[in-house]
Amino acid sequence: MKLWVLGSGSRGNAVVERLASIDIAPESIEALLITHEHKDHMRGARVCAEKYGWKVYATAGTVVLSRDVNLSGAKPFRAGTVLQLGDLDVSTVKAPHDAAEHIVVVATSRTTGARAGIAYDLGCITDPVLEMLTDLDLLVLEANHDEEMLRLGPYPPVLQKRIASRKGHLSNRVASKIAKKVAHKSLKHIILAHISEVCNTPELAIQAVSEAMHPSRFRGTITAAPQDAVIGPFLPGPRPAKQLELSL
Repeated sequence: MKLWVLGSGSRGNAVVERLASIDIAPESIEALLITHEHKDHMRGARVCAEKYGWKVYATAGTVVLSRDVNLSGAKPFRAGTVLQLGDLDVSTVKAPHDAAEHIVVVATSRTTGARAGIAYDLGCITDPVLEMLTDLDLLVLEANHDEEMLRLGPYPPVLQKRIASRKGHLSNRVASKIAKKVAHKSLKHIILAHISEVCNTPELAIQAVSEAMHPSRFRGTITAAPQDAVIGPFLPGPRPAKQLELSL
């Protein structure tokens, strides 16, 4: 399993150009999984599906509300479904965001058992989401804003309220709490994503999560994903062998 982040921000991502920068042919992509209908997460899905033959998957709520996703020939499913994509079992769970049927996903390799979770664009953490993010090797986690920078920043009150709401985006403080709860010694990498250019900095996000991890068993790396550049690949470490228990 290899995990790349091709760019992480609200302005959308030049996916095909960035695939070329890491020598991945777009024709080699088997599937595109869309988490929700907001434009910065689905723009270009139809064009790429038609040009490169990508199979598109999205929740039923996302397909209903996005014409572009609908026209991409997306295969709809309900949050909670486990998708089988190549060697991966992709588990999904509904997450709190101002979208129809937004999901957090965890991909598990059937060959190696390696597990990667992606959790961004959610205003708070729920027990089902937290349960999904346990026992990971790789975690992409939203750390969107610093609460003080958001409060004092240039956004109008209505937008500040939306970002800070339980259906908005995760602050550094909440991301730190989540990271601490799911930390374990085999978690190799935490990649902080969707970092605001207006109400946060990569340094603040990394500092907040790093400080929260000090008393934990986590010994991996903490990295901030840039808005406009590729970062990776992130690789899982060796998984500890499972002990066989015998009852006599």
